[in-house]
Formats: sequence, C-alpha cells, structure tokens
Amino acid sequence: MRETEGLNSSFEKLMVFGVAESMSITEWKDIPVELLLRILSLVDDQTVIVASGVCHGWRDAISWGLTRLSLSWCKKSMNDLVLSLAPKFTKLQALGLRQDTPQLQDDAVEAIADHCHELQELDLSKSFRLTDRSLYALANGCPELVKLNISGCTGFSDSALGYLTGCCRKLKTLNLCGCVRTATDRALKAIGYNCHQMQSLNLGWCDRVGDEGVKSLAYGCPNLRALDLCGCVLITDESVVALANNCIHLRSLGLYFCQNITDRAMYSLAQSRVKNKHDVWASVKSRYEEEGLTNLNISQCTALTPPAVQALCDSFPALHTCPGRHSLIISGCLNLTSVHCACAMQAHRAPHAMPHLAH
Repeated sequence: MRETEGLNSSFEKLMVFGVAESMSITEWKDIPVELLLRILSLVDDQTVIVASGVCHGWRDAISWGLTRLSLSWCKKSMNDLVLSLAPKFTKLQALGLRQDTPQLQDDAVEAIADHCHELQELDLSKSFRLTDRSLYALANGCPELVKLNISGCTGFSDSALGYLTGCCRKLKTLNLCGCVRTATDRALKAIGYNCHQMQSLNLGWCDRVGDEGVKSLAYGCPNLRALDLCGCVLITDESVVALANNCIHLRSLGLYFCQNITDRAMYSLAQSRVKNKHDVWASVKSRYEEEGLTNLNISQCTALTPPAVQALCDSFPALHTCPGRHSLIISGCLNLTSVHCACAMQAHRAPHAMPHLAH
C-alpha cells in the first residue's frame, strides 16, 4: 500500500505542474517510458520493484532503464527476491545486498552473474552463507566489476579471490574487512598482479596479511589512494616503506594496532613527500596541496616517537591534530601528545603575535 501511495503521489505532482496534462496523460498506462523512468527515480527501490509488476510494459521499461538498485531494506526472503529479479533487471550496474542477518545463498549470486553482465558495483557485505561458488560465478559472469564489498564474508578462500581478480581486472575498490580466510599474502599477490587500477582496499582485521602481500600491492597497484591495514598485526616497516616509495597518490592509510611499526616507517613516508615535491610543483601548485596523506591512523602504534611523527606531520599539511579536524589519529599513544599540526602551532602562536593597541 505504501509503495502504491508513493507512485500516486509522484503522479499527482506531475498533474499539479501540468506535465501530465500537456502530454494527454490521464492514467498510468498512458505514461511514456522516459517519463515513467523519471517518476521512478523519485521513489524508493521497494516502490520500483512493485511498479515492475504492474504490467508487461512497465516491467520491460524498468528492465531496460534501471541501472542502480538496493535491496538492503529487505529483511526477509532476500534470496528469493534476488532469484526473481535478476532475470528481469539485466542492465543493472550497481546492486546493494547488504544484510543485517544472513539471507543470501550462492544460487542468488549465481543468478546475478548469469544475467547482470554489465554489473560494476556490488555490495555483498555480511553475507555469511556465501561460499567460493559465488566468487567463481562473479568472476565468470561479471568481468566489468569496479567496486566489490565482501566485508564480513567469512566463507571465501584466498584462491577464489585470486581467481576473481584474474577475471575482474578493472577492480578499483575492494572491501575485505574481516575476511580473515580470504585476505592472505597469496590473495594480495594476485591483486597486485591482476588489478593495476586498484585505488581503495580495506584489509581491516585481516590478521594473516604480512609484508610480502602488502609489498606486492605497492609494486602492482601504484594508484592506491586508500589502504586500511588496521589490525594487520604481522606487518612491519617494510610494508610502509614499500607503500611510501611506490604509491605516491596514497591519501589515507590505516595502521591501527600495527605495533611492529617504528619511526623508520614515519620517516619513510615523510621523505617520500620530499622526493615527490619537485614533480608535483612542476604541474600545478594546488595539486601539491591536494596530493599526499590526508588521513593517517597510527593509534596503538606504541613504538613511535614524537620526532618521527612530527616530521611526518610537518611534511603533510593536510594531517591535522587540532580539534574538529582530526585526520592524524594517535589515540592510545600517550608519548605522542606533543605532536601538533601546522594550524595548531599557528593557533598557539597567534595570541603572542597580536600587536598591543595604543590607548
């Protein structure tokens, strides 16, 4: 009922503004395809699905024009819903299937792979029931994938992910947070070898990731802009040094609880800024201000010292410790409380720099 009311509301708005009247539209069946799709762009995804069942004409129109869909609102029977919709919505480019409770099974993902060959973005986060069958199906059926979120999916192996990267070489964003079995050095070597366009990778709490895997990423994915290694307790300075030397576009780096990280890693990042400075200034000055780290999480990295972190902070003006702009996160590192960003230092000096007005 609520979905029908949403459609009626959108139709009434068109009548009020004279759009429907100018086109001699008095009933839903009179609406041209282009206008129907415009109306459906104003309502939620649940209403779109209801509309697709009104008649064959609407179903065909929506199937032809719908490119983005989220079913995350579906709390029950998502698997059956995907099985029924995948053959209809073959032009989908983005599909969200995030779940609060596990519903999806491999047959639903296989249906997506069989019918949605233009899919570029897929969110399967928290799909605990999925197995390697799903990744193999996506690899063979959805080679255009650019963005994939399988965070929390504990049933995938590193070999299945490696196979997928070999088929989906356009991947730019990959979320593997919590995928302990999946994200191993073997898998990261496959990503570095196959996915040279990778820009954002979340490896949070994948505690089997080590230096060999991260170095493979650094060598094979020079366009990396965001890398989350929070909780990857095996990595050492070797990983950060490789990233500093090869990933000059890196803007966000998470090292939370990576307690093997020392000052060497911080100085390496700071020196990479100096090495890249000439090339950046040679193009556009504003680009120099934009390039480089803008977010760094080194919380619980207790081996770091203030001079090393301060050198890093001085090298990257976009790293802030000041209130409201925290982009250099150092919680749990009590010995780093003396580290300050440039604007914090300016604020500290400002009262002393103010001239005294003559009375």
